[in-house]
Amino acid sequence: MTRNVPKSAVILAAGLGARLRPLTDLCPKPLVEVNGTPILHNALRNLEAVGVEEVTIVVGYRKDAIQYACGRRFGELKINYLETSVFDCTGSAFSLWLARDVLLAGDCLVLEGDVFFEQDALRYLMASEVPDVAAVAPLGELTQGAAVLLSDSGFISGFCMSKAAAGFVAEGPRLFKTMNLLRFSAPTLKTTIVPALDDIVTSGAIRAYADELVAYLIEKRGLQLGAARCKDLRWCGIDSVEDLRIAELIFQRRSPPLTSRQDDK
Repeated sequence: MTRNVPKSAVILAAGLGARLRPLTDLCPKPLVEVNGTPILHNALRNLEAVGVEEVTIVVGYRKDAIQYACGRRFGELKINYLETSVFDCTGSAFSLWLARDVLLAGDCLVLEGDVFFEQDALRYLMASEVPDVAAVAPLGELTQGAAVLLSDSGFISGFCMSKAAAGFVAEGPRLFKTMNLLRFSAPTLKTTIVPALDDIVTSGAIRAYADELVAYLIEKRGLQLGAARCKDLRWCGIDSVEDLRIAELIFQRRSPPLTSRQDDK
C-alpha cells in the first residue's frame, strides 16, 4: 500500500564540486547538465511529479546561480533556500543540520544535489511500507563510494565506506549502492536524525557527510532504515567528469531537455 507522500523535501546543494573542475569553475555542480538538463532541474521535476509541494535547497558555492536557475517556484513547487558561507570546510551533514527546522516539521525527503535519476525512484520510496527508507540500486563492477549491506529482512544493516564498492562482491546479492535519496518519518527526524545532527555540530565534526551519519545511526544507534530496491531504473551520482560521461550514456534516450527557468509566481 502506498504511504502518504511527504509534502516537503530537502536538497543538499552547497558543495564545491571540485572533482568536476573545470566544469564547476563557474557553474555549481547541481547545475551541470546531463544531455542538456541540469541535475537539479531533473530532481525538482521529479519531486513535483510525485506530489511534493515545497523544497528547501541548501546552497553555498555559486548560490546565486542556483537561485536564479530555479527561482522561488519551479512548476508547482515552492522553493526556499538556506545559505551557508562555510561550504568549503563543511560536509553534507552540516548542510542537513542547517535544514533542521524543515526536518522537524514533518515527514521529509532528503536528496543529495548531484544525483540524476528517474522519477520512479521516488515512487519506490513512497510505496515502501517502512516509515524510513533509502533508495538503493544493484552494485556495478566499477561502482565507487559507499555501498550498503542488506539484512535478510530487507533493512540496511551496514555501510561499506570509503572504498571501491566492487571490493565487497563477496557479499553477493546482499550488497547494494545507496542512491542518496531518502525518506524519513517525522518521529525519526525528531527523535533520532536532528539530535544526531546537533551532536555532530556541537562536537565540531562539521566535515562529516550525511551518509556517514546514517551509517553511524544504523550500526550504533539501531536506526531501522528500509531499502527501496530500484533494480531496473536509470540513475547516476555525479562526482567527476567520468561520472558525467557515464550519466550521459545512461540517459542518452531521455525526453527533450528541461532547461528553462521557472519564473516566480
